[in-house]
Amino acid sequence: MKKICVFCGSSSGGKPIYLETAKKLGKELSEQGFELIYGGARIGLMGAIADEVLRYGGKVIGVIPKDLMDREVAHLGLTKLHVVASMHDRKALMADLADGFIALPGGFGTLEEIIEVLTWAQLSIHAKPCGILNVANYYDPLFQMFDHAMEEGFMSATHHKLMIRSDSPIELLQRMADHRAPDEIELYAHFKDKI
Repeated sequence: MKKICVFCGSSSGGKPIYLETAKKLGKELSEQGFELIYGGARIGLMGAIADEVLRYGGKVIGVIPKDLMDREVAHLGLTKLHVVASMHDRKALMADLADGFIALPGGFGTLEEIIEVLTWAQLSIHAKPCGILNVANYYDPLFQMFDHAMEEGFMSATHHKLMIRSDSPIELLQRMADHRAPDEIELYAHFKDKI
């Protein structure tokens, strides 16, 4: 794992800890030699993590749709900035470039991005680790929803384990490094008895 894609808000959120943790993760990524792949903005948590990786000498690759260049205030000081045609192109390129994915707090876009890569892992489209950094218990309601989906028979325990979580940037990166993707037999065993 050399390149980590981080999904996060173009806002800083309502608590200082969100910004502080984005910076901690950025510093940790840089110090551990990871390259950051992210959405290309210079504001909110997106800008904070990019600035911190750069501050500590790391590389940052941004991917931003042309129509969001102004709205999301594109970061022009990155190692490389890809300007793409659409959100679909943005997500596809970030997924192709990355060896793993982390979600920091964010809104609809962040949730959609991490759920999509988890879905792709479930379908064996990729075998890359998918992590959620649970800053100040931000993602507890989402974890409860995933637990509920498993309890109700819509998600297997194997699929549930695809989501790697921690409230510590260092621990999350270690868990992602230790992650072993399940094979297809494990992934599809849940459906075998349902057909």
